[in-house]
Amino acid sequence: MTVEPTAIATWANVVTVARILVAPLAFWLIPEGRAGSWVAFALWFVLCSSDGIDGYLARRHGTTNLGAFLDPLADKILVLGAMFTLVERDVFWVVPVVIIAVRELLISLYRTFIVSKGVSMPASKTAKWKTFAQQLAVGFAIAPLTARRATWLWIGLLWVSVVLALVSAAQYMWRVHRSHGQPVVV
Repeated sequence: MTVEPTAIATWANVVTVARILVAPLAFWLIPEGRAGSWVAFALWFVLCSSDGIDGYLARRHGTTNLGAFLDPLADKILVLGAMFTLVERDVFWVVPVVIIAVRELLISLYRTFIVSKGVSMPASKTAKWKTFAQQLAVGFAIAPLTARRATWLWIGLLWVSVVLALVSAAQYMWRVHRSHGQPVVV
């Protein structure tokens, strides 16, 4: 059963909206300091895994305009919300999180601009790897086995995600430059 691009009530969109609505609970469960929490980690794992589920459903039944907007928004809410919660709880350093947040804001504004021109800009492979590295950094920072004993792991992943964020932003800008300022599909 294929859905129309203008459809709102689809299974993929239900999963995406559920991710957005459950995100604040995940942030609330993140403990102070580097104690880690199995409950927070389990919920984080489910929320990150559900991104693949809504993607599968969208590919199987058809993508929608609403889903194309909500899915990246859900990713940003989850990752940035968790990262800023970890900053507030003295786990993550604010500098890499601010770099990532500024990149997300600028690319989102650019995406909004080109969508208004009728051009699609799906996430690049580098941007998908960036999101995955961000999810891993948060996951390892809240997992009890790695929160204290393997800080090098999640700190390293946080910085890898910063590098991937900057590289993917540069890729988007290079493609714009190559097209002489015209919005491009990447």
